[in-house]
Amino acid sequence: MAKNLDELRDAVRSRGLRATPSRLAVLELVRAGDAPMSHGDVADRLASQPWDRATIYRNLIDLAEAGLLRRTDVGDHVWRFEARSLGDEHDTAHPHFVCTECGTVECLPELELSFPQAVRRAKAPRAVKQRQVEVHVRGLCDACI
Repeated sequence: MAKNLDELRDAVRSRGLRATPSRLAVLELVRAGDAPMSHGDVADRLASQPWDRATIYRNLIDLAEAGLLRRTDVGDHVWRFEARSLGDEHDTAHPHFVCTECGTVECLPELELSFPQAVRRAKAPRAVKQRQVEVHVRGLCDACI
C-alpha cells in the first residue's frame, strides 16, 4: 500500500498539484474502482473522512484537468470520473455500457471502429476520422433483463 501511495503522490506532484491527503484519497479510490464514479459516489465512499463534498469535487476536477482522471458524461448530465493510466499521455477513452433501466455504467473493452468506404469518403467530422470520440452502448444490464 505504501508503494502505491508513493506512486500516487509522485504522479500528483509531477502534474504540478499538491499531494494533499484528500487529493490522494480521491485518486486512490477512483483508481481502485472498476467503473466510472460520480462525485456523489466518491463523496459517499469517503464520508467517514473529514473532507466535505466541495473539497472532494474540487479534487476530482483538479485531477481530471491534470490528466490523472478522465471525466465523462454518458448522457445523463452527471459527470463520472475514472482513472487514466499513470504516465500514459495517450491513454484514450474506452466505450461504456449504460443500462437504460437502472442507470448502471460499466466499462467495456476497447473496440475497433471500422467504417465502410462510403463513410470514410463522406464529410465526417475530423474527430470521427481520427477516432477521438466517446462511444456509449445503451441497453438493459444483466440485472434488469
